[in-house]
Amino acid sequence: MTKKIRVLVVDDSALVRQTLVQMLSSDPDIEVMGSAGDPFVAAKRMEEEVPDVITLDIEMPRMDGLTFLRKIMSQHPIPVVICSSLTLEGSETALKAFEYGATEIITKPRLDTKKFLEESRIRICDAVKAAAAANMRKIRVGMPMKVQPKLDADVVIAKGKPPMSLQTTEKVVLVGASTGGTEALKVFLEAFPADSPGIAIVQHMPEHFTAAFAKRLDLTCRITVKEAEDNDTIIPGRALIAPGNKHMLLKRSGARYFVEVKDGPLVSRHRPSVDVLFRSGSRYAGKNVIGVIMTGMGDDGAKGMAEMHEGGAYCIAQDEATSVVFGMPQEAIKKGGVDKIMPLPSICAEVMRHYKAG
Repeated sequence: MTKKIRVLVVDDSALVRQTLVQMLSSDPDIEVMGSAGDPFVAAKRMEEEVPDVITLDIEMPRMDGLTFLRKIMSQHPIPVVICSSLTLEGSETALKAFEYGATEIITKPRLDTKKFLEESRIRICDAVKAAAAANMRKIRVGMPMKVQPKLDADVVIAKGKPPMSLQTTEKVVLVGASTGGTEALKVFLEAFPADSPGIAIVQHMPEHFTAAFAKRLDLTCRITVKEAEDNDTIIPGRALIAPGNKHMLLKRSGARYFVEVKDGPLVSRHRPSVDVLFRSGSRYAGKNVIGVIMTGMGDDGAKGMAEMHEGGAYCIAQDEATSVVFGMPQEAIKKGGVDKIMPLPSICAEVMRHYKAG
């Protein structure tokens, strides 16, 4: 039998604790070992048993979540999933958690409708599983998981070419990432010169967090980085990051590439979905795409990358040694959609080499 992932839930709201416990307990691969209303209670509980994963609120009495996170990482590193409220101000603070060692960020469960409650359950359980599989817990890497039925990119965009022929040779870079992707994208984007090709990115992250994430990257990169808005043009020297909770598709009008930002169901258990972006790249850019798939749990992007590769795109996967979780790159490689497997620090140079080669 596969050992269950034991989780400690830490949140000052009794309702949130109860909801998280119910959601996590519904997954046969997860067991909630306990819950705590603040870090002091959590620390005492951890003296009795060390959890495999902690879900952690940011704003709590007596000690805030970031302080507790730093203490955990300095004393006994444990995978931590930050569970935060949907506020722009809170997202700025929560993003600091990645610097302190957090593995994932999720939003607190939405209880308004059955649909959103189920989506929250899927995202929370997947985030905990991804955290358990992160490299900081080597024994969890490659752990078999039960995967629920999931929708593919067909529900958002049809497979195949648009009715017009390609009218541009301008290359565009499409990137997908998940667990560990915030730091990977920072390394990747900071390496680009100002004359880089246009870039479109899907990073699995909740809404509001992507705006804050893009702003932080824009301050440290030579290229412009922004959260994508519907109809934004993809131009050299700029990277667009898909907004959380929205799908992003590449589109083309003549020689102009632009993005469409739209609602839709979860695809490959995600919104935004890498498969949706990559499918649109295959459809509207064909051989003009340079595809990159980075660290992340699951297989989102694997089918889409295979479709891009079939259409003549040049596709790169981050290697296992530099991935926090090798799931997404590994699945893309298995599907035969990858031309080159590379360590993270080398990917930007390879993209630029292929871009300039024409």
